Amino acid sequence: MKRTMTALAALAFGFAGAAHAGDVRVMWYSDGVEGEVIQDLLNRFMAENPGINVILDNVAYKVVQEQLPIQLEAGEGPDIARVTNLKAIAQHWLVLTPYLQDAAYWTENFGAQADWMREDGSSAITGFMTQITLTGGFANQTLFEQAGVAMPGAGATWDDWVNASAEVAASQGTAAAFAIDRSGHRISGPNVSYGANYIGADGKPAPVDAGTKEFAAKLVGWVSEGKMLKDTWVAASGSTYRAAADDFINAAIPFYYSGSWQIANLSTKIGDAFDWVAIGSPCGSAGCSGLAGGAAMVAIKYTKNPEEVAKVMEFLAQEDIVREFSERTLFLPAHKAVVAKGGLDWKTDDPNVKAALDMFVTAAGQIEPAAAALPAWKWGSAYYGALVNRISQVMAGELTLDDAYTRIDADIAEQVAQQGG
Repeated sequence: MKRTMTALAALAFGFAGAAHAGDVRVMWYSDGVEGEVIQDLLNRFMAENPGINVILDNVAYKVVQEQLPIQLEAGEGPDIARVTNLKAIAQHWLVLTPYLQDAAYWTENFGAQADWMREDGSSAITGFMTQITLTGGFANQTLFEQAGVAMPGAGATWDDWVNASAEVAASQGTAAAFAIDRSGHRISGPNVSYGANYIGADGKPAPVDAGTKEFAAKLVGWVSEGKMLKDTWVAASGSTYRAAADDFINAAIPFYYSGSWQIANLSTKIGDAFDWVAIGSPCGSAGCSGLAGGAAMVAIKYTKNPEEVAKVMEFLAQEDIVREFSERTLFLPAHKAVVAKGGLDWKTDDPNVKAALDMFVTAAGQIEPAAAALPAWKWGSAYYGALVNRISQVMAGELTLDDAYTRIDADIAEQVAQQGG
């Protein structure tokens, strides 16, 4: 059996779990170079464990977000998956604890984020974060310099950044001033920066509040003014994710809001075409918050080979392997000992990268409490999905903002009801 499959072939097989004893199938998506890195590490694992065959299915992020949950509801799926929707579908993750040689190691080094990927009230070990991420912005320094426009400094607001970027766009003839990924997650840090709080006193979703409305109105206004790249949001439907990374890479926009996971992608694809910088998160009236998160490797409870799955997970969770993966992918590690020891040898010659990583480390200290609570909140994905769907409909002229707010609340309530909340 081949050790890799194309996304098309994987779809044809429906991501069924490993069919043979010793097989472990991994569903994987990539933002940058991490697919190559994980394959190299898995090849090393298989050389050391010849009785276990690991099959890496490289798929689009959309497949993980939209098709994996359907497979899981049918009691199917891969044996391991790399996911960002950690909490909402945690009932499908395998409790690894009884299969691990040293559960205390996992609690010590991955415990800070363990609640992000298990059901409320559970103490199960279900996987580990492959990296910690933080939302934030990037600016094309070269375009700003060519336009003779000063980049806004510390404490600059969203309006400051969009207006400055609009000056650059007018001078340099770019498609728009800026873009933000089509993602409810991506706009949630900015929403919190304007005072939003998604979590009600009872722990369930709160109605759309003034903070969310303020930033949503700004987004819609920037689209109507031609400042924000419209196609990123209106050329897709529902909660479908669309990144605007290629637009930034191609210098079609001078300002891009995404997150730390883009660093390797930008470095690889931009090269020396222009200088770029990470700028943290612009400020609102209540703060300058990004939203922490990340991707996790989780074991799927429908696997037929839990012992082999645990061995793969234990290998990848080793301190030296986590350090190597982080250094080669340019991701911020989630492993406590790796973070504490520091001194990561980032595998890059790009001078933009280290400064960008340093900026995200600094920005992590500016996360507001309402944003810090979201990664471990069960209803986060429901909220994000409703936001992106309805706000994009307003941008497309299909709804008014007031209608969108009503429908967002209704969409979220429906999700809660469907899940027995």
